Amino acid sequence: MNRFALSPSTGFFASLIAASLLSACAFQPVPPAAPEPAPPAATTPPAVVPTPPVLPVPPPAPLSQLRISDWGAIAFWSQDTLKETWPAFQQSCARLKAQPIWQMVCTDAQNLNSADESTIRAFFEQRFQPYEVFNTDATLEGTITGYYEPLIKGDRTPNGKARFPVYATPDDLIVVDLASVYPELKSMRLRGKLQGNKVVPYFTRGEIENGNFVGKPIAWADDAVELFFLQIQGSGRIELPDGSHLRVGYADQNGHPYKSIGKILVDRGEMKLEDASMQSIKAWGAANPDKLPELLSSNPSYVFFKELPNGLSGPLGALGVPLTAGRSIAIDPKYIPLGAPVFLSTTHPNSNQPLNHLMMAQDTGGAIRGAVRADLFWGFGSEAGELAGKMKQKGRMWVLLPKDYPALTNAQR
Repeated sequence: MNRFALSPSTGFFASLIAASLLSACAFQPVPPAAPEPAPPAATTPPAVVPTPPVLPVPPPAPLSQLRISDWGAIAFWSQDTLKETWPAFQQSCARLKAQPIWQMVCTDAQNLNSADESTIRAFFEQRFQPYEVFNTDATLEGTITGYYEPLIKGDRTPNGKARFPVYATPDDLIVVDLASVYPELKSMRLRGKLQGNKVVPYFTRGEIENGNFVGKPIAWADDAVELFFLQIQGSGRIELPDGSHLRVGYADQNGHPYKSIGKILVDRGEMKLEDASMQSIKAWGAANPDKLPELLSSNPSYVFFKELPNGLSGPLGALGVPLTAGRSIAIDPKYIPLGAPVFLSTTHPNSNQPLNHLMMAQDTGGAIRGAVRADLFWGFGSEAGELAGKMKQKGRMWVLLPKDYPALTNAQR
């Protein structure tokens, strides 16, 4: 990832911030790593993939929206098969053990590689304290959506079919971390580009796609809508003409806020709210090719990608570890510590069938905002896409934290 290292002690940095604010550059959350799928949860821990130094583990989140709870209060805790989450938990520990508060519990977990169900349950109940998550309005339910790792067709070079570029992070994108100057903005970054001696907002999606941008494609997609949803998911695979797959993951973002094109279609009366889904939007695009470019440009946010090793067990989330299908979620790190176990109580997509599992908060997302809010990673391929595209359920969440977690004094009791 291309970054500019700017020292807070320099006059240039101060002027850069001032110019950025005056130029109305958009503040954006620390970018989520492209949500990529992982194969079905294994019974043995997948290989830990080293993560680049550009993905530091964030400091513990304040626990302003957590209330101390107990194991008996967690709906269906005793009925979940925790061993299915254990490999994902150990994946988190590969990153979290760098934090003193997680070091001991993660070290002990690594010594339980072949633990049975009862041992794993005892481990969590003895070493962790459950906390109920509640919203700022004191309600307990929130929205639970889904995402997946898509497969789209394309090529490494442009041709008659592969016409839509999959861009790498551009060299002129400036990313400024303001935490050293404004601690209250520790989860925010500023994105823009230099124009003379000013920092101005980076190109919007429309500007990028309409020829005002010179980028570095790492591949070319056959279909504009499929590429759009690849950006929404944050990561995926590109099937090349020889049948091999090119895995791509989130690298960066242009700094503009995400705007739902589904909501736009609903507001325009093009479809009903209850019918809005990824599948229905794709169908609308196929039926309205002339209107499609304008609709896609209505979302100014644009995601840049990087090529990832094909040997990963799943896509890399914001924590920097591979995601596990059905056991990894994206959360808002403002409220939920990234990497923590989270028990999710919800229902399957478009169904009343209960879905109650221990998940790992291993990812974030531009549309994931709020305390009781999660995006469930369903895995790779069309079946996972069907589930993810239809999922918009209500649910409750409990966060499990080590008993000596440093911010516990901020949690309500």
